[in-house]
Amino acid sequence: MASSTSHSNGGRDLTGAAQFGQTQWSIVLAAAGKRDLAIAEQSLEKLCRVYWLPLYTYIRRQGESRQDAQDLTQEFFARLLEKDFLGSVDQTKGRFRSFLLASLKHFLSNQRDRARAQKRGGGQTPLSLDFTEAETSLTFQPADEQTPEKAFEKRWALTLLEQSLARLRKEYIDHGRQELFEQLKATLTEGRGGVAYAELSARLGMSEAAVKMAVHRLRQRYREVLRAEIAETVALESEVEDELREVFRALSH
Repeated sequence: MASSTSHSNGGRDLTGAAQFGQTQWSIVLAAAGKRDLAIAEQSLEKLCRVYWLPLYTYIRRQGESRQDAQDLTQEFFARLLEKDFLGSVDQTKGRFRSFLLASLKHFLSNQRDRARAQKRGGGQTPLSLDFTEAETSLTFQPADEQTPEKAFEKRWALTLLEQSLARLRKEYIDHGRQELFEQLKATLTEGRGGVAYAELSARLGMSEAAVKMAVHRLRQRYREVLRAEIAETVALESEVEDELREVFRALSH
């Protein structure tokens, strides 16, 4: 891994806080407020592609069948990505997570008042979504113990962690250190006393002291990338810490 942990990536300072005003959700809010929707569309679509799974999870936990949930998810995004809808984005909804769930609830309420077969978007598929993988992830969640809202929040938190891990892996690969990452990634979820430094030292051909330093840097960088990932979904820098706490709260339930 590079000795410096500060990298430029899409207008973000990944050492911690994002450069607000240049994050994906901030772009959407600012552009929608000015009705400069062309700028907002790409950012909103990118966010939707990353964070659609919590919505699908919510719909399934509402009791919808696989096919109905898939249709509803695609129809929701077809409407969400319409220019007219973007123009009405409420800038007071500071968190993308809150905006998504509130919009979905409104959409589902409207759908229940109409004949569903007549309202399913004419086969529109605005996003290419892997519903098979989504169903696999749902099998590992205790459906009988989770409300749709809690299922949404947990899937949102897991998505943030997965995105952060993927970005971190790419950084290591880009620096020619994929093997180091693969050997050390398990330490991200282990307590301080649970890391087998001697075993890792033997596998990597490094001293234990060097392994300990590498683990420390990996964990530090993971926290930085997670904060940057969260920053993409809020409007204000002050909201990052609150969302970080929400991530761990959601995972603990």
